Amino acid sequence: MKLVSESLGVSRSQLTVRIKQSVSPKVRRRRLVNDTELVAEIKQQVSELPSYGYRRVWGLLRREREVQLLAPINVKRVYRVMRDHNLLLERRTKQPGVQRRHEGRIAVTTSDTRWCSDGFEFRCDDGAKLSVTFALDCCDREAIGWVASPTGYSGDDIRDLMLESVEKRFGDQLPSTPVQWLSDNGSAYIAEQTRLFARQIGLQPVTTPVRSPQSNGMAESFVKTIKRDYVAHMPKPDRETALRNLTIAFEHYNEQHPHSALKYRSPREFRRLAAASI
Repeated sequence: MKLVSESLGVSRSQLTVRIKQSVSPKVRRRRLVNDTELVAEIKQQVSELPSYGYRRVWGLLRREREVQLLAPINVKRVYRVMRDHNLLLERRTKQPGVQRRHEGRIAVTTSDTRWCSDGFEFRCDDGAKLSVTFALDCCDREAIGWVASPTGYSGDDIRDLMLESVEKRFGDQLPSTPVQWLSDNGSAYIAEQTRLFARQIGLQPVTTPVRSPQSNGMAESFVKTIKRDYVAHMPKPDRETALRNLTIAFEHYNEQHPHSALKYRSPREFRRLAAASI
């Protein structure tokens, strides 16, 4: 021991301490947790919403616990349990594509300052087509209104959607400050009659740069969400059934769907919390 300590240039007492530390390292003990009830809760959520990943499942569980005044649950625990029970979604591979230019920021910090609009189509089981157009708030992400048509959306559809959105957010009043209405350059949106009507009811029409669909990326993202989480799973044997289930889908999205940009709150949950904090 003396020879070793002299070779290393340390005292024998220090060398003894270091040897003991290396032989008996501190073992970090993990507290065992019974996950049986949590597994059952997660499986119920996943069975109803099979396209939800662990963060959205955590958002739903957090909301339930807040309502029941129970202790919050950690998102890492939800991930671990879903991983251990093979309940995680498969990782999506990013598809190669052409890089599209994007100009400006779409999201805003205050509700009713900018709304974005776009549309999507899908076919029912009987082959019938349905075209849907919507308006989305760029702050709270609520789908304020939507219209559906079997033949594609027209200028009348867009004007009806504009009026419905203003009435839902402002009642029988007009906005005191014009609300930006962001859309692409589709003919129904850029028609002079539509733009004039928008200004008459307190909206300011704004269009994205040509060949830059990412400039309306928030609306594009919403289309992916609706198609992936709702349209893909809802019964749609014909137009009538599809329309009824679309109504349920939009209501569920607004009231229940945890949104990543809202810290996994639903749009209306986010609006209620924002109103309560004023």
